[in-house]
Amino acid sequence: MDMSETRLTASERCALLVLMAEARELTNAELYATAGIKLDGKHRRHLNDLGLVSSTMVNRAFVHELSDRGAVWCDTELSRERPERSGSAGGALYALLAGLRRYLDDSGVALADIFRPDVASQVEAAYAELTRGRGTPLRLADLRDRLGGVPRDQVDRALEALARRNHIHVRAEADQKTLTPQDQEAAVVLGGTPRHLLTIEVSR
Repeated sequence: MDMSETRLTASERCALLVLMAEARELTNAELYATAGIKLDGKHRRHLNDLGLVSSTMVNRAFVHELSDRGAVWCDTELSRERPERSGSAGGALYALLAGLRRYLDDSGVALADIFRPDVASQVEAAYAELTRGRGTPLRLADLRDRLGGVPRDQVDRALEALARRNHIHVRAEADQKTLTPQDQEAAVVLGGTPRHLLTIEVSR
């Protein structure tokens, strides 16, 4: 790997590690909400030029994803000493990474098997965005459109898990005549019943 890849800024290193941990595409807004960082300007271009991150413009905002080369960088980073002037937070982070490296070496588990997307949180975030936080029923057809690249079976499992929470409801449309082919296709079957609507109660 090119030695210039070891001269990353703290925010660039953190962006790579967050993309590794989240195991999915992230917008700058999601990066900021997750870790208080953004990947834009020269930092985005640097990681793109090194082939560590791929960034795609979607609806006038960049979406970032760890590349295969970036995944190799993250795996190697687990064995590196903490960067100079990284402070106490950096020291704690690299102590954690070193511990993860020991676990992977001892268990034979691959790094890719440790970090998986939190689809339930993606569902909740998409719901909040599409309903503007109002807590109104949302068609699963609209939810699936918003989640685009997330595999259907992962969304189904997330909806099933979320439906067990007291404040979250996945229900069938009461007026079946209003259902469109898109609604029927997007339905998730829970307890033998197709469900078409998601409601997440908002605290008052």
